Amino acid sequence: MGQKTSDVVCLVEAGAAVGESPVWVAEEKALYWIDIHGPALYRYDPATGDNRSWALDEPIGSFALRQGGGVIAALRSGFAFIDLTTGEVEHLHDPEPRKPGNRLNDGRCDRRGRFWAGSMAEDMQSRDGALYRFGPDRSCHAMVSDIAVSNGLAWSPDNKTMYHTDSPQRTVWAWDFDIDTGAVCNRRVFAEAARGEGYPDGAAIDEEGCYWSARWNGGRLVRHASDGRVIETVMMPVRKPTMCAFGGDRLDILYVTSATQGMTAEQRRAEPQAGGLFALEIGVRGLPEPRFAG
Repeated sequence: MGQKTSDVVCLVEAGAAVGESPVWVAEEKALYWIDIHGPALYRYDPATGDNRSWALDEPIGSFALRQGGGVIAALRSGFAFIDLTTGEVEHLHDPEPRKPGNRLNDGRCDRRGRFWAGSMAEDMQSRDGALYRFGPDRSCHAMVSDIAVSNGLAWSPDNKTMYHTDSPQRTVWAWDFDIDTGAVCNRRVFAEAARGEGYPDGAAIDEEGCYWSARWNGGRLVRHASDGRVIETVMMPVRKPTMCAFGGDRLDILYVTSATQGMTAEQRRAEPQAGGLFALEIGVRGLPEPRFAG
């Protein structure tokens, strides 16, 4: 089952270098997202079309809203709080002080309010990255190692499975997940992307337990059943979709970020909406995004 590209609407022609980390905030009826290399944090208001921005001093790989206000962010320099009123940044912890070639990348909270974020090598090849779990008590634990580009974090609706990918390996893994302790074990292959279909990037889970994977350089979103089977493909009008998230009053709108990084001038002319923020209705609802409990 597929969907026509014409059903995908570009909301903001932002031309982002690497748009990422869309997060719907129900109380505000707004979508927050980032441009990693802008570097900037954005707030898109569907009612007005306004796309407010906060400029940052360093690359931001991902973020999550905090229960106490503001956001927790995965910056190049490590985990930090950002006050959206004042713009003040409070640096919390650098998990990789001896790895100047790395930065933090994809991340989100589990449903106990712990923030997970993985690192990546800027050359996108060296497998010197890791996946970290940062707790409300400000403790940081390395959970997975030997990663080139950490991506695709998501949890099943019953909290028993964690999904994660190392994009260059074209593989999405599933882990047994303990919601009480935050422990993971029993890694196995969940899905693999065929050559020519792009690299698994950011992801989202719908209420049916299906995993939606954005495919960098593949120009598509792929929906996997809970057993890993591909059950739907949505073609995008850009080659580099990066991540998707459910939003809207009923969580039935899929928002998708995208990138221009690595594109030639000719490719940019052929894809004028590259780096934009997109939306489409897909006939299934998502789940609320958890907030950081600290």
